[in-house]
Amino acid sequence: MLVRHKKTFSMGALFGVTFLVILSVIFSPIFGEGKNGLEFSDDLFNKLSKGSSFFIPDVRKNTLPFEGQSFTASVKTANPDLAVKMLMTAGAQVGRDDTRLKVTGDLGKLLAAVLIDSESMYHNKGSELTARYGFTGEADSSAKKALKTWWEILNTMIFDLQVQKKIEQATATDQVLKKGIEPAYNFYGVAAESVSSKALLMISLLVFYVIYTMWWGYAIFYMFDGIGLSMKKAKVKKEV
Repeated sequence: MLVRHKKTFSMGALFGVTFLVILSVIFSPIFGEGKNGLEFSDDLFNKLSKGSSFFIPDVRKNTLPFEGQSFTASVKTANPDLAVKMLMTAGAQVGRDDTRLKVTGDLGKLLAAVLIDSESMYHNKGSELTARYGFTGEADSSAKKALKTWWEILNTMIFDLQVQKKIEQATATDQVLKKGIEPAYNFYGVAAESVSSKALLMISLLVFYVIYTMWWGYAIFYMFDGIGLSMKKAKVKKEV
């Protein structure tokens, strides 16, 4: 390989070598608890995401007007026996029809029970949920199974309420599902962190990411320039 511009090629090579050295450091398990840099940053942003996803108090306020409102819905779940137990514990009446459950009761009371379970899971207190329903076995897996069952129940409830033209009830149920159950289930086991408490670290990581990405780009640019490969604006051909 013929090097035409030693200075720029050497600069590009230096950038490339330092990029790879830093990359090896990033993949080393030296960032606490045996994590590498990617695992550390992924864990940090998961904690910050969870810290910004606690909507349960606001959702609870929005469900208060539905206390005392009766509802009837046909629901389906992969665990009907578990669903019956949970629904009845929440104060609903349940009838079984083949693979579906016919649920009647106080909508506000049911949604409040779901939010209580969601809040326990959000705060990583799966044992509270398992104790509430008398589950046996490993607490974390039982708690996640229960919350997934709530998700299945409410997901099918929403569709049935929409068919009945009970849009306000369907909207309230959808809020509980999306802002209560889903964040609690997805972030279970993750410790929540506020963005303000980690603002400097978060900004530093984002700035490093931008600079590090450009670093590799300049390494390629300078090395290519060093061997005589470069991009120039094409000359406009003039017609004779």
